[in-house]
This record gives sequence, C-alpha cells and structure tokens, in this order.
Amino acid sequence: MLKETVFSTTLFAALMLAAPALAQDNCENRGALDKQYCDADGDLVADAPTDESKLRDPDTLVFAYTPVEDPAIYEDIWEPFISHLEEVTGKDVQFFAVQSNSAEVEALRSGRLHIAGFSTGPTPFAVNLAGAVPFAIMGADDGQFGYKLQVYTQADSDIKEVADLAGKRVAHTSPTSNSGNQAPRALFPDLGVVPDEDYEVTYSGSHDQSMLGVVAGDYDAAPVASEVVDRMAERGLYDPSEVRIVWESDPFPTTSYTYAHDLTPELKDKIEEAFFSFDFTGTALGEEFSGVSKFIPITYKDQWKVIRQIQKANGVEYTPEGLAAE
Repeated sequence: MLKETVFSTTLFAALMLAAPALAQDNCENRGALDKQYCDADGDLVADAPTDESKLRDPDTLVFAYTPVEDPAIYEDIWEPFISHLEEVTGKDVQFFAVQSNSAEVEALRSGRLHIAGFSTGPTPFAVNLAGAVPFAIMGADDGQFGYKLQVYTQADSDIKEVADLAGKRVAHTSPTSNSGNQAPRALFPDLGVVPDEDYEVTYSGSHDQSMLGVVAGDYDAAPVASEVVDRMAERGLYDPSEVRIVWESDPFPTTSYTYAHDLTPELKDKIEEAFFSFDFTGTALGEEFSGVSKFIPITYKDQWKVIRQIQKANGVEYTPEGLAAE
C-alpha cells in the first residue's frame, strides 16, 4: 500500500503558484477551473490535454476512497472491486488510504492518484483544483441514488425542530462537507436558525465523530449524512434507539467516482467499463453500501448543480485555503 504523505497547505499552495507555468494560455473558457486546465466544451470539468504526449497510461493505477474513520477496513471492503478493476484494465491497482480531503485532492493534482472517490462537498474542489472528472456514482437498479442531510439529537432531547438548535452544542463535520456543514449553513436560516450566530459551530472532523458525539452527549445535535449513519448502525457502532431525527433534507448526490483528466481515452474507457460492469452482489462492497447495486453514469455539470448552488450561497471559493480549512 502507498503510504499517506503529510499534507501541507503551504506545499499545496506552492503547487498552485507553479500552475501558471503549465497554464493553457490559449484557453478561452475555463470557468472556475485552475489555470492549468481548460474547458473548451463547457462541461465544467478539465479537458484532456490536446498534446497527446501529455496523456498518461501508467502501469500501476492508484485508487483512493474518500477519507473515513478506519481506512484499513475500507481497503478490505474495496478489494473485490480492485481485483475487478485490475482484470478489466490489465493494470496493477493500489489502494491509497487518504487521511483528509486536502491530501486526496493534492495527490490527484500532483499525479500520484489516478482514480478517486470524493465525497459530495469536496468534489467541486477536486474538479477545479486537481482536474478530477466525475463519471459514476453508486445507485440502485432503478437508477435512484443519493443521501439526505439528517439532523440527529438524543432520543430524550428537548430539540423538536431545527429552530430549537439555538443556544445548543451542535457539531458540524468539516468546512468542506456538504451535509456536515455547507448545506446546513445554506438551508438552516430558512428553518429558523443561523449557524455561528444562533449556535456555536464545533467541527468534529467526520460524520462518524459527530454521530458518536451525539450518542455520548458531547453534542446536543449534529447534521450528518444519512448514508454514513446508516452504515454505522449496521456495524453496531451506536444504538439507533438512543437518538432521534429532528429533520431531513431532500436527497443529495453521494460520493463521486472520478479519474484524472489526463489519462488516455483508451484507459478512461477501460476504467468506466470496470465500474459499470462490477456486480455488487455477494461482495463486501455490496454489504457495506446497502441499498445500492451498481455504479450509475453521472456528470458533474448535472448532478452537482445543487451542490454548486449551496456552495455559492456560502461564498465558497475553490482554493487550497478553502479546501484545507478542515
């Protein structure tokens, strides 16, 4: 397994400052993308290099899943898929256990990562700072996918609605998290409470920590991603009878699966083939992600529209500083 490098905001910023030397100066349209990328077709993701000599076809592919509480567990869970990916692409594949969203984005940007799952909120950072191209998401046979922002409190709490969070101890996950921070900041004011004004935001670091903190009474409530707390309950990490849902949102897209923009077209096709032909049935991956049965094709432009709107409402800027503020 590749070893996680220590992420440095200073290092990432240095990489960003070096980018103009690689910038596509003849690019007429790049939108929010960093200067080294171009978006001539207007799909909001980085185009492949026009110079074929800059396309990459590595012998070993490096795959990472979004940061989780226990990366070692997820390396085992992803093993059946990694074997399938190796078979379809004809490449060796290594699992990269990342410790933060910043480290994952930096690894993709620097060329050390080729395929990655990015959680909902960090996906736009990966797209704009690192040239990630989202192409798949986990879903059900009927094509449905997504998760909800849920607000949890203790079962015997006096919190009955979102407005009751005023004056309470509320845990958000991290600044870049959609359901754990960005969506609450965009949606809660219309529900009667403004984060950081009506209650002090405490960052727990992860959905897992937020939920366990509510169970332990460290926090009065927490906005979390439904898919994460569902998996925690299935693994017996908390007793659902000890908590209660105060409110939940309409569905958001879940983890995006992406590849680096500068891989060869043939390799991208093989990677997509591996994702869309993978059978979840009877695998550890299928058991971990209940309610899904396959990977579904998506585009960043369409499926992340609501997320971009939420982040715009929060004044989010796709910079290393914005990403590293977790």
